[in-house]
Amino acid sequence: MATHSVGFKARMVRRMLGPEGISATALSKEVGIAQPTLSRWVRDARSLGSLTPMNNQPRDPRSAKKSNERPAQEKLRVVLDAAKLSGEELGAFLRREGVHTAQLGEWTRTAMAAAEQALSATRKAGSPAASAATSKRVRELEKELRRKEKALAELAALLALKKKLETLWADEDGSTPTRSET
Repeated sequence: MATHSVGFKARMVRRMLGPEGISATALSKEVGIAQPTLSRWVRDARSLGSLTPMNNQPRDPRSAKKSNERPAQEKLRVVLDAAKLSGEELGAFLRREGVHTAQLGEWTRTAMAAAEQALSATRKAGSPAASAATSKRVRELEKELRRKEKALAELAALLALKKKLETLWADEDGSTPTRSET
């Protein structure tokens, strides 16, 4: 079993995780080191937190979370960024982010379902059918309001006439009691 220097291992890990990252299989063919060994070096580097996916700087402790513990906003960012990539670029991106293809697929399906649900709720609230029903109800209520206003005006006119009649009859016949006398 060959032992490799820490510097050599770090260079190999950077080649797999860097911006131009290549797969462990491709690097294995290029340098003659078994693919499982290269993959183990990547896992070890990530678990030790000694390397970030893109460079040789110390890892941010907040990014050392397991990918299933990421906040929803970060998962959505990964999904959106991954949607712009294909082929080897996508593979390198997923390695940098520490996300498996299956996880990306799950996150994508979840994001799509949430977007569809939000859009369908928006459509229902602002749909032409809902607008038509609302405007029909408004017209009905306005019609009912006009009818009641007319009835109220008629009632007010009748009360005014009744008062005038009582006043006239009281003047002609002094014996008719007024409301204040009863």
